[in-house]
Amino acid sequence: MVAVKYNGKLIYAEKGQLLSEILMRNGANTEHLCGGKGICKKCTVLVNGKKELSCKYKIESDITVEDISDENIFSVIGADEAGEKTENMCLCLDIGTTTLAIALVSLDDKSIVKVATANNPQRVYGADVISRIEYCTENGVSQLQKALASGINSMTEQFGAGFVPRMYVSGNTAMLHTFLGEDCSSIGTAPYKARFLDGKAVEATACGIKSVGEIVTLPCVHAFVGADVVAGLGYIGLPPKNKYNLLIDLGTNAEIVLFSERDFLCTSAAAGPCFEGANISCGMSAVDGAICSYAKGRIKTIGNKTPVGLCATGLVDVISTLVSDGIIDETGYTEEEFEIVQNVVLTQADVRAYQVAKSAVYSGVVTLIKEKGLDMSDVDTVYIAGGFSSAFNIENAVKTGLLPQEFSEKCVAVSNSSLLGTIQYACNPKELSGITENARYFDLSSSCFFSELFIENMNF
Repeated sequence: MVAVKYNGKLIYAEKGQLLSEILMRNGANTEHLCGGKGICKKCTVLVNGKKELSCKYKIESDITVEDISDENIFSVIGADEAGEKTENMCLCLDIGTTTLAIALVSLDDKSIVKVATANNPQRVYGADVISRIEYCTENGVSQLQKALASGINSMTEQFGAGFVPRMYVSGNTAMLHTFLGEDCSSIGTAPYKARFLDGKAVEATACGIKSVGEIVTLPCVHAFVGADVVAGLGYIGLPPKNKYNLLIDLGTNAEIVLFSERDFLCTSAAAGPCFEGANISCGMSAVDGAICSYAKGRIKTIGNKTPVGLCATGLVDVISTLVSDGIIDETGYTEEEFEIVQNVVLTQADVRAYQVAKSAVYSGVVTLIKEKGLDMSDVDTVYIAGGFSSAFNIENAVKTGLLPQEFSEKCVAVSNSSLLGTIQYACNPKELSGITENARYFDLSSSCFFSELFIENMNF
């Protein structure tokens, strides 16, 4: 046995054991976004004062380990904390692959009392849904559920609300499975079937959640279109008769819905972890110091801190600028890495990762519209969801080919529509079957049109 002193805590490990295994079992903040392949470098820690990848470091002797960063993700919810604690309270939770967002809500005056956001602690098991599913397949769901419950309990303790009768929960289908302790491995292999899609009501103790009586989860549509989308659609509301709108929820698995008052055509586009910063050389989550805006050399960082990396909105801005300046050509080629600021660069591999992500989203949108027999002009409003959507530069998104040109003046940011929709449902419970029963999933992998469009739209 060897001793590992981690952030002042003494842990014992087997000689030759991977450091990442020890850290994951002891609540480390390190992230293994590439699933332990040593590619993302996000699990870097200090071992005896030297930077090491914990997923590749084998423990051979006594060591001292320290985290480099434990910042929480910055996420805009899109609503004010204007309420006061009353006798009739509930909790509303959105389980994002990257971020957890939870609200304490007064049901008496239908207002938000307090909101908390944090990293999804499951990120130590992989950045995206597929990585988590792979972990579940190989190791079972128990550890994923425990990590999630621990993170949620820490967040609810901040509210000091005592016992709360009910918690309403939304999230993508795989995240809801792990939250409820259900095996999600079937979602990752053909025919990609979830163990459940309907909403559930269970005792909170079954999920490891403290000081809550009952858990109520919202319904899903498909293995890859979850309750987060259903909640978002409920929040946005339906368009007038004979009109169509779009909801685009950007993430590692971008969910897209083309919908009318009674028709919902859904899909998911595998954008990869580009928008989460996982496969970007200097990419990072939206934490203090992340470059979130860039224009002609002028940068803005989250928290107005010294720039240390690049989050999703900053990535779009930087690439748009470099394309406009001719530093990146129309094929995405750049001769050398571009230094944004000292120690923060954009590489050729970063540009390629963005090209894959933006083409997946763009091509998914266009394919849905064609499948429905519509034109771009038939879409009235395009809702962009995500915690960073309010800071999203639509002009740059269009310029780089993430969104069609026709949508330049049609986009509306709805921030965390999943949490907002869950809050709305908690305050005014209404049947969501009108969405789930009228939703049809379209598999992009079965579409030759999508495949051709995806290749065509890789260029800028």
